Amino acid sequence: MMNTPFVYGKLPEEIDFTNRAKEIVRLKNNFNSLVNTIIISPRRWGKTSLVKQASRLAVKENKNLKIVHLDIFNIRSEYEFYLLLANEVLKAASSGWDEMVKNTRHFLKQLIPQISFSPDMQSKVSFSIGWEELQKHPDDILNLAENIALKKDLNIIICIDEFQNIALFDQPDAFQRKLRSHWQTHQKTAYCLYGSKQHMLLDVFSNYAMPFYKFGDILFLEKIAAEEWVSFIQKRFQDTGKEISSSDAEQIAVLAENHSYYVQQLAQQVWFRTEKRATDQIVENAFEDIINQLSLLFVNMTEVLTTRQLSLLEAILKQEKQLTAKATLANYNLGTSANVIQLKRRLIELDVIDEIQGKIEFLDPMYKHWLATRYFNMPR
Repeated sequence: MMNTPFVYGKLPEEIDFTNRAKEIVRLKNNFNSLVNTIIISPRRWGKTSLVKQASRLAVKENKNLKIVHLDIFNIRSEYEFYLLLANEVLKAASSGWDEMVKNTRHFLKQLIPQISFSPDMQSKVSFSIGWEELQKHPDDILNLAENIALKKDLNIIICIDEFQNIALFDQPDAFQRKLRSHWQTHQKTAYCLYGSKQHMLLDVFSNYAMPFYKFGDILFLEKIAAEEWVSFIQKRFQDTGKEISSSDAEQIAVLAENHSYYVQQLAQQVWFRTEKRATDQIVENAFEDIINQLSLLFVNMTEVLTTRQLSLLEAILKQEKQLTAKATLANYNLGTSANVIQLKRRLIELDVIDEIQGKIEFLDPMYKHWLATRYFNMPR
């Protein structure tokens, strides 16, 4: 059975990766130069894939570079964060479980570490010391990567996905100050921080009142251009003995609004339906099938929105230029201009829309299409 040449919903292999040439070079150079990096973009634009690809290339070039990957999506407390950080740093800096045991006992001996093993011999570290004591003295864990790097003459990059989740911890500002006070002193360890909540990350890193203000190089990720998607889609079809015209490949990118996840999904569905050569009808059918598959999800998303939130979304879909103008307020029953500001802020918090360089955009292009055509019955 032939494997699909398009990947979404999981990390791509090197052959599946699409362009991002400038971003990869910039990120790889930052890794090799130990420059702290913050990546900001809406969800599903390929941040994690970009970090993994740059990591692969950086490690190939620099044998003394170790890269640690943490995903704190399910981490809800400072203590859980410390455990995950310690375990992942020790794994990345150790060649095997025996060296991990040795490193644990050497670098974390004050925390009275306990090491357990799963049936597949995956080791895991926990600590006998109480949470209250660890909270007062987290230095050994927050400086663990730096201490290992200094001792072993390594460079270490710690990449943390869903970094905005630290805002959900108890006393998040105090925790951020604690992290910053340790990490800013490190000479052989750098940090790459990113996540899927753009508005939260912007507050963490671009608000001068926050501890992580000006912590590092901020990389604003943009959508991959349509022409780059066209060449990628055509090549992946060709690699698997199928064909697609440049116009049909471009239509895939246009319908998905160059959204990385959805371009890959739509391209995959078109590929599945194509025996030898794709057609515009196949593209259209695949697109409508994806919308149908997502309809129940979109219904549930819409049911939690208020009448005025939906009215504001309708105004945005109809490309009203001035949302706070008197005519717009009256036509869509939005109340006052202050209401519009509050409604917009709430829709951003809900990850329905975002404001990028003064322009309001839907974060999910498929939801945008469904809302316009299926909910508001607007023509395409």
